[in-house]
Amino acid sequence: MFRQIALLAVALLPSTFAQISDDFESGWDQTKWPIFAPDCNQGGSVSLDSTTAHSGKNSLKVAGAGGYCGHIFFGTTQVPSGGDVYVRTYVKAQTALNADHVSFIIMPDPTLGTNEYLRIGGQSDILMYNRESDDATLPDLSPQGIATSTALPTGTWNCFESHVSSDGTIETWLNNNTIPGLNVGPGISNPNADQWENKNYKPDVTGVYFGWESYGGDVNTFWYDDVSIASTRVGC
Repeated sequence: MFRQIALLAVALLPSTFAQISDDFESGWDQTKWPIFAPDCNQGGSVSLDSTTAHSGKNSLKVAGAGGYCGHIFFGTTQVPSGGDVYVRTYVKAQTALNADHVSFIIMPDPTLGTNEYLRIGGQSDILMYNRESDDATLPDLSPQGIATSTALPTGTWNCFESHVSSDGTIETWLNNNTIPGLNVGPGISNPNADQWENKNYKPDVTGVYFGWESYGGDVNTFWYDDVSIASTRVGC
């Protein structure tokens, strides 16, 4: 009886403590990490790259084209249940984020509406979140809000972490440093989140996708390595 109970407990683990990770040293498993390009795909590409990596020899290279339909992502719907999703990826950008709005991680969230996304990317030269349904940004893109985020360094590997919780919490780290403007939720004081907190948003993301999407003509190349999606923080 004890053995049966133990086996049942093990069988339940994936749905409760789900984690998916990859260093791409065995190549790009396109079943595990399929390409994702909602609505259209015109010019973007994803490929295995052995010329640069955070660890080992391989990374995934995303060459994003300009405009919305130039977007391209790879990712998974194997995200943890239970309310907390922690994303960790090492990322290298070829070109600096600028004034234009772009995304390099998107997460479908049915609480926002059909085919609506919680988006992580850049605008006003800084890292930021965008809620597609109402175009709210975190932080507010005022001079004060912009000062509470940071740029994404180019040409080098950076450890980016995001925590999204169904209680409304969002937390963000870059190279183990908290980004104050990209934190919000119960018990967190963020005076530059007025736009975000206009809505009682409680995320329920159903996937995580890494890549490139621009809403103007911006093009960029991003590399991703040592990707992890878990129910607790993995760290850098």
